[in-house]
Amino acid sequence: MTKLVDMKITEFIEELASDKPAPGGGSVSALGGAVAAGLAAMVSNLTLGKEKYSEVQEEMKEIANKATLLHNKLNKLIDDDTDAFNEIMAAFRMSKDDPEARSAAIQKATIKATEVPLKVAKKSFKVFDLALEVAEKGNQNAITDIGVAALFAEAAVKGSLLNVRINVSSIKDEELKAQFTKEMKEMLSIVDAKKEAVIKKVEEVLSSWE
Repeated sequence: MTKLVDMKITEFIEELASDKPAPGGGSVSALGGAVAAGLAAMVSNLTLGKEKYSEVQEEMKEIANKATLLHNKLNKLIDDDTDAFNEIMAAFRMSKDDPEARSAAIQKATIKATEVPLKVAKKSFKVFDLALEVAEKGNQNAITDIGVAALFAEAAVKGSLLNVRINVSSIKDEELKAQFTKEMKEMLSIVDAKKEAVIKKVEEVLSSWE
């Protein structure tokens, strides 16, 4: 089967729009994070080699490398999320003749289906700091692109954490459940402020041109 990340955009959207339960919001969140990181890399690369930005060349090169690494990891998570969901479905289809084995498989799959979107959220969250630095020091002609990066990062973080929230409720390991919940709440408490910091800089630049 063709990996989601290897599909054409039209093929991916058709797969998304089908009556299959996956890919769904989790894979889309990972894609959104990858797009956000890709935009951060793009604006950084558009800053390189420009005399006007000669003093920030090394910083932009480092950001471009970090953003590229992030979008590569998030690309992989597009398929990982759908695979994790399919593992849950497979566990639920197991024979009820051995309830203990079935229950253990369901728990194992549920934990994985919580870990994957949490990874998506964490990696997408890292885009905000990169985007803010690019917005402040990078090529101002591409300022709106970095604004879009922040918006996609926000959607990726919040979207993936919705999946963490729905899956964590089915985890029986209370210690693990508490850990996941803590990490989720920490990100949700500051994601809006992270996004707004980037958008504020974007607005400042746009206002200066009016």
